[in-house]
Amino acid sequence: MINRKENRAQDQLRPVRFTRGFTKNAAGSVLVEFGDTKVITTAFIEDRIPRFLFDTGRGWLTAEYSLLPGSTEKRVQRDRGITLSGRTQEIQRLIGRCLRASVDLSKIGERTIVIDADVIQADGGTRTASISGGFIALYDALLKLKESGAIQEIPVIEPVAAVSVAVLDGETLLDVDYIEDSNADADANIVMTESGKILEFQATSEKAPLDREKFLEIADMAEKGIQDIIKIQKQSLGLN
Repeated sequence: MINRKENRAQDQLRPVRFTRGFTKNAAGSVLVEFGDTKVITTAFIEDRIPRFLFDTGRGWLTAEYSLLPGSTEKRVQRDRGITLSGRTQEIQRLIGRCLRASVDLSKIGERTIVIDADVIQADGGTRTASISGGFIALYDALLKLKESGAIQEIPVIEPVAAVSVAVLDGETLLDVDYIEDSNADADANIVMTESGKILEFQATSEKAPLDREKFLEIADMAEKGIQDIIKIQKQSLGLN
C-alpha cells in the first residue's frame, strides 16, 4: 500500500477549493486550488469572433495557458509570442476545446470568451485544475452577460471537470501530485461532463503497457473524482 501525503486514500482528491471573484477586472475570475497546485483562471468577453464565424451568429471560446516563472522550484522561462512551447500549445488547446463543449456558443452572440489559466504554483495536475476552474470562470462570465441583458439565459449544456489518475507500483491513484506523477508507471488526464461523457482521455504508459482491466479501472476512478469535483463546482456557484 502506497502512503500518500496527508494519508489520502487511493481514490481521494486533494483538498479542492474554488475562490470566485479573485480579481476584479475579468468577467469571471477564480483561484483554483488542488492541494498545492494553484491556478488563477479568468474569463474575458470580447466583441469579436474569428473570421470563419463571420455572419453565422455564433460566438467562440478560446484559451491561453501559462506556467508562471515562480510556479516551480526552478524558475520557468516565460512563453512569449510565437515561441510557445509544444506543451503550452497542447494544454491551451485542450482547455479551449473542452470548455467549448460545455456551452452552446450559438446563444452568446458574435462574441469571443477568452479563458486564461495562469499557474502560480505547480504540484501536478495543472491542466486538469485549469479546466475545472475554467468552467467556473466561464459560468461567471455568462452570468454577467445575462445580468447585462446581452443574453436571455446562461447557455451551459452541462458542467465539465477534469482530473489526473496514475498507476504507481501497480496501484491506481486519483489526482496525483508532482512526486507521484513523476514516478508513475502510467498516467492519464481525463475530462468528463457531469453526465459521464468523455471529452478527453489522455493516457500514457511510461514503463509497461496498460492492460484493459487497468485502463477501465483508471476510467472508473476518474469518473468518481470528476463527479466529486463537479459537486464542489456547483456548491461554489450556488447551484446545489
